[in-house]
Order: sequence, then structure tokens, then C-alpha cells
Amino acid sequence: MQILNIAAYKFVALDGLPELQATLADALQARTIKGTVLLAEEGINLFLAGASADIHDFLAGLRADARFEDLEIKESWSAAQPFRKLLVKIKPEIIRMNHPAIRPSAGRAPAVDAATLTRWLDSGHDDDGRPVVTLDTRNAFEVDVGTFQNAIDWRIAKFTEFPQALLDHREQLQGKTVVSFCTGGIRCEKAAIFMQEAGLTNVYQLDGGILKYFEVSGHTHFEGECFVFDQRRALDPALQPRVNVGAASEG
Repeated sequence: MQILNIAAYKFVALDGLPELQATLADALQARTIKGTVLLAEEGINLFLAGASADIHDFLAGLRADARFEDLEIKESWSAAQPFRKLLVKIKPEIIRMNHPAIRPSAGRAPAVDAATLTRWLDSGHDDDGRPVVTLDTRNAFEVDVGTFQNAIDWRIAKFTEFPQALLDHREQLQGKTVVSFCTGGIRCEKAAIFMQEAGLTNVYQLDGGILKYFEVSGHTHFEGECFVFDQRRALDPALQPRVNVGAASEG
């Protein structure tokens, strides 16, 4: 396993996006790192892979920017480069929801860490005795690869469908502690804020998403694998890739 794969995001107000785009592209190309970086006024989202020394060197430079100094990274390894090319793109949102009023940089929804969620799921309730449910905010084809046992799955085809699905099913969540989750945390962060604004009071996001949960708790309460958008296809709870060879199709 020679290739270090990292996933990270941060909701933070950004300006000067074209200049930042050029700076990051130059830094990544100089280190032969491949993958995708998305930039928007609301923050940064990245999935990158390369030699460990190159990745850590790039991260050191990135964190020298005060806006990214506390950027948290999820790591995994592969035997081959899972991305075919490098893309550094400016987008309206780093994860599209089509609800511009939802701005996590202005304040996060409460988060629950992997160890706490595991303990809650072991007991079936939170520390106040409320029943706990997990809510998968990913697309249906991702859920089919693996998800938490008994997770709520509304069969959405894309994240922009989540707000209406929540409004359609809001009543089934009343009186429960709802933990939204996704691959790395970015979708469930926006989802948790939207649920709060829709009137749900006991809402959390799974800090770091499934990938961080795997690091801490492994397969406990999780069935299957976690789908990833690169040639590895999926990671098991030990963060081992399903596929180790080939170049990625980033379609």
C-alpha cells in the first residue's frame, strides 16, 4: 500500500477563488498528486491521492493558510493511484444542496463522534434516554453498498432531493435523536442544519462521516462497505479498498 488517499472538507468563507485555484493546482501538480479539489465561497472539499511525503508536504503548505490550519483529514491507503487526473474546480457549492441559506461556516449543527454513536447504538438510546436513529444522507446506489444497521434510507438519487425528502418524512423523526451521516461528513453537516431549521430539536451529524467511524469503531453496527467515488469503488470497515489496481474514472 504505497499511495496515501486523503479526504477532507471545511466550511469556511473564501474569497479570491481564482487565485486560490491556481495556487492549489500548481502545488498539487508539482507533487504529482491527483484527485479533485472543489472550491466555493462556502469552503473547500478535497479527495486526493499520492505519495505520503508529497501529500503531507502539500498539507503543510495548505495549513499555512489560516483559513485551513485546522483542516481535518481522513486517511486510507491503496496499492495504486485511484485517480486518473487532477481537477481543481470552482463551484457554487462544495456539496450541492440548492439551499444557499444553509451555510455551515456560520455555525455547525451539533456533532457526535464515532465512539459516542457506537455507545448509543449499543444501548439503543442516547444519554437522555431518547431512541436513536441513523439517517443516511447519501444517494441510493451508495447506500446499497453498505450502511448502518436499520439506518433510515429515503432512496434519494442526489443530495438536492434531501430537503424535500426530509419535509416529507419529518414526522417519523419527531421525539427521536437523529444522527445524520455520509461518507466523510460534508453532506450530513448540511443535512443536520436543514433538519434543525425544519424544526427537529435532537439532531446531530456524525463527525467525520463513515470514514472516521471506520477508523474508530470498525464494522460495529455497520453492514457492508463504504462506497467511494474513485477506482477503489469501496472501502471496508478496516479501510481496505475493494479494488487496488487501475486508474480512476471520475465521471
